[in-house]
Amino acid sequence: MTESTDRSALPAALMEEAVRGGLAPLQLGGRTLLPIVQGGMGVGVSAHRLAGTVAGFGAMGTLSSVDLRRHHPDLMALTPDLPPGPAATEAAKVAINAANLVAIEREIRAARALSGGRGLLAINVMRAVSDYAPSVTRALECGIDAVVVGAGLPLDLPELASEHPDTLLIPILSDARGVQLLVRKWERRKRLPDAIVIEHPGLAGGHLGAARIGDLHDARFDFETVIPQVLAFLRSGGYEKDIPLIAAGGVRSHADVRRLQGLGAAAVQLGTPFAVTHECDAHEAFKQVLAQARDEDLVEFTSVAGLPARAVPTVWLRNYLKAEPRLQKTVHVKPRCTLDFDCLAQCGLRDGLPGWGQFCIDTQLAAALRGDVKKGLFFRGVGKLPFGEQIRGVGELLRHMVTPLPA
Repeated sequence: MTESTDRSALPAALMEEAVRGGLAPLQLGGRTLLPIVQGGMGVGVSAHRLAGTVAGFGAMGTLSSVDLRRHHPDLMALTPDLPPGPAATEAAKVAINAANLVAIEREIRAARALSGGRGLLAINVMRAVSDYAPSVTRALECGIDAVVVGAGLPLDLPELASEHPDTLLIPILSDARGVQLLVRKWERRKRLPDAIVIEHPGLAGGHLGAARIGDLHDARFDFETVIPQVLAFLRSGGYEKDIPLIAAGGVRSHADVRRLQGLGAAAVQLGTPFAVTHECDAHEAFKQVLAQARDEDLVEFTSVAGLPARAVPTVWLRNYLKAEPRLQKTVHVKPRCTLDFDCLAQCGLRDGLPGWGQFCIDTQLAAALRGDVKKGLFFRGVGKLPFGEQIRGVGELLRHMVTPLPA
């Protein structure tokens, strides 16, 4: 099978290779999918080109809702420089949020067209962003197949999706305790998760599901621990066959997929390997930074969202970490967001929260998206990438993940 093969035949061919390689397909929402999920990555890293291509190969592709306007020059132009003052600040915030909702609609439509109706198309919305509810609502109105929510417990997601019973709801959690809390809360709302992503904070990139940096490598997050615990809990409620688990963090090979399916996971989720594909929506320099980074160099720090995070130690991040002790000494509440955006519900910089990051995360992630190696914040997960420093296609990556390596 080559990349030039008729795209309509590729999902079936990949599925045959997966089954032949001992992998079980992912059964989700009445669809039979490759057991590979592409994780949502913002700002703008996983937009329509990546998510639509992944879905087109018969897997689950995921848009990230955060600041998608950055892929649309006309939407960026709708937020002109405004004079200072409360009225101007509120006007800017309204304009930015409105532009992002338009971008969500455009990106879903473009991803759907690219997928050709194959696979499954999801959108990841961070619970920690201030425009969480409007973003979820707009995606639902646009007919997204699934809503994935992490960076906080989405206890209110069933209410937000009450008029869309066929849309799949997928929370991201890291331990059995969090799963138990969420499932019991959702039960009272007469809704259950359609799947659960179990993300290992010691292996994943970006914002991580642990309270403190010191907790990232706690044994309770090990897949060998949390997957059996969650399955036992689901079994006790009679839900084991209804809620597939998707293991995320450090997955790089067919052997990893087989091992995690052997533990009881139905599928795996990958972020960084998809971020270094040709189809990823970020700049080529962004991909090179991730591809060339080594595990031993990655940095763990506390984000402005108050969550531990893992990233490549680029020029900006090294300088920030050097200055952080000094910045923490002068933490104070700001009169307004520096970008008039208020992108986070709680922001360490704007709200003067001690111990939280003291930088503008949207500015740094947007710089990474456009390939600014000096100013960007480049999130990355742990693990040697499947093709080393090479940038390959989504089809090659999926084939690598579903095919056993020769002896």
